[in-house]
This record gives sequence, C-alpha cells and structure tokens, in this order.
Amino acid sequence: MVQVRAVTVVLATTALLVTAGCSSGGGPGPTGAGGSSGSGSGTSQMSSAPGATPAATPPAKGSVKVLRTVTEDLDTPWGLAPLPGGGLLVSSRDKGTITRIDEKTGAKTVLGEVPGVAPAGEGGLLGIALSPDYASDHMVYAYLTTASDNRIVRMLYDARRPAGDQLGAPDTIFKGIPKGVIHNGGRIAFGPDRMLYAGTGETGDRGLAQDRKSLGGKILRMTPEGEPAPGNPFPDSVVYSYGHRNVQGLAWDDKQRLWASEFGQDTWDELNQIKPGDNYGWPVVEGIGHEPKYHDPVVQWHTDEASPSGIAYAEGSIWMAALRGQRLWRIPLDGTKASAPPEAFLKDKYGRLRTVVAAGGDKLWLTTSETDGRGTPVKGDDRLLELEVK
Repeated sequence: MVQVRAVTVVLATTALLVTAGCSSGGGPGPTGAGGSSGSGSGTSQMSSAPGATPAATPPAKGSVKVLRTVTEDLDTPWGLAPLPGGGLLVSSRDKGTITRIDEKTGAKTVLGEVPGVAPAGEGGLLGIALSPDYASDHMVYAYLTTASDNRIVRMLYDARRPAGDQLGAPDTIFKGIPKGVIHNGGRIAFGPDRMLYAGTGETGDRGLAQDRKSLGGKILRMTPEGEPAPGNPFPDSVVYSYGHRNVQGLAWDDKQRLWASEFGQDTWDELNQIKPGDNYGWPVVEGIGHEPKYHDPVVQWHTDEASPSGIAYAEGSIWMAALRGQRLWRIPLDGTKASAPPEAFLKDKYGRLRTVVAAGGDKLWLTTSETDGRGTPVKGDDRLLELEVK
C-alpha cells in the first residue's frame, strides 16, 4: 500500500503541528544532571486532537536530574517491575533470566531462567509485570519469544528459595502472538481495571496490523487468566486497538487513560492515546495523516530522534525512553493532547534508553539498552538509573 505521510509543518482548521525537540546546537531550556538541554530546534510534532482539560496542566518546561546509578553491568535489560516491598525485577532479553535489584545497594540476585525463551533478533524475554494480586499470589507475568510464537506466561516468585531457583514453572496464559526477527512488541502491564494489556508487533509482515483476526500489530486486553476481557470492543476477542507497527510502551495517566509508544518505519515514530476499537493506521498511515478513519498520534518524531520503547506517567507528563534517539522525552499533557512541545533530556549521555517506570511522586527508574546488539557496550553498561523529574 502507499503510505500517507505528514508534511513537516501543516496548519489547518483540524490540526496544528508545532515543531519542538532537541538539537546538537542546544536551544534554551532546563538542563538535567547529565548536562542535557531541554527543547530546542528539533522536529517533533503535535496534533491538536481535542481532549478534556484536567484541573491543572504541568509547566511547559520541565527538568530531569539523575540522582544516582543504582546498578550496572546488566545484560540486555528489557522489562522492569518494582516490587511493593522494595527492590526491582529486571528481565534479560538474551539470557532469559529475571534478576532482583536491591534499589538501595544495587546488589543483584538472579531469580532464575525462564524456560522456553528463544532469543533471536529483537525477540527473547521481554516485558514483565506483577499480578494485581501480587501481595497474596506472588505471580510474575512475562512476555517471551519461543521457537514458534510470542506468548505470555506467569510464574510464582518465592524469595525464600535459593538464588537461581526462585521462579516456579511457567504457566502459559496466552500464546499464538506472531513472532519475527523484528517487531515482536513485548510490553505488558496491568491497567487500573486490573486487566492485562500487551503491545505486539507485526513482525515485519505489514498486513497483520490491519487484520483484526491477527494478534500482530495490536494492543491486546485480557483477564489475568488470558481470556478476552469484559468490555473489549470486538466480541470474543482480546484485540483492544489495531493498526500498530510495533508497540513497546504502555502507561496510564492520572485519569486512567491509556497511552502507547510506537515505532515508525522511516519517517515518524508515535505517541498515541489509545481508544478501544480504534484503528491507528499502519501501514496505510505513518504518523499524522489526517485520515478520518485512522486515529492520529498525539505527537510524532523523526525516527532518528526517538525509536521509542518504554513510557511512564509522572508529574503530569508522559516520559518516553528513546533507543536510536538516545534521549528521554517529556511530553506534558492537557487531557488527551500535549500541552506544550516535547522536551528532550539526557541526549547522548547514557546511550540507548529502553525502559522507564514510575517510582512514585517525582521519581523514575530508567534502564539503558547498550547491550542489545545495536549499542556500543563498554564496562558499566547496561545500567539502572534513578531520576528526579518535573
């Protein structure tokens, strides 16, 4: 199909695109601990989709301060899940292991290896999430690539057992998600509704994204047992939204609205506000296309500035980790639109950034991704950082 692409600047009655971002020249803006500047003369663009206005919007300009490196020498870290009693779980894409990190000392304890993981290309042990009833069931969910598909499993975590043997046998709750060398998606998260959401990719087979019978190029919504969740937009289906290329970030704002980050191809990466049943356009549209049948992204970036992975919500903004872009983006929100141009922080300071997770209040956890085969690993990579943001 012929793709419909947005032009650099478009001014119409239905939309307004505002340029923003971060350039090597460095425009005025706040500076984080790593010395990275805020917004400058970049090429990110916002759409003006209408949305409810919250009681207060965050300031147009924000800030990022790196408080400390919690730990380093991680191997292909991908998923990250804070534990309610302290500590964080991190998955290794290529090793297929889950490790607990002591957030105070940085000490690492390997829980165990997840059986059945077949790492290759962008596949492996990807996103992890804690059961909504973790306090009583101690279940850890994981999205993984096997020899035949991508699937979601859950495992009992028993910290009383010896290190390396703390994970129970995986129980597969959902399988049959298409796999590929590229575009495996992989992010999972439990929403405020206690349902499990999963971002999938179209594996490079572009037609899967528009096929509602396929699980590729979708956001899925299911019960903790892997059944279609009540209230899903399509009968007896786990498909929640479609027309996606490769969803790798999921987060909810303070009004329980779902947001997702998505890889573009050659032109536009996207931050989307997700509506159940909506079509997000791939492969017909990449970025803001002004096509009524497709849901436009709230913000788009050129792929060299983003290639987004994880996202988190904190202090009234979405925070988006960028892989190829090697920076952390701040997108302040006004309802379901951006209230100001995005700002870039930590540009080129820590390499590729994979996963960002809210740590409560104005704190974030952030992992790098220099050992994923596309970075430049040196001793000390990859690492987990603690940030203070505004």
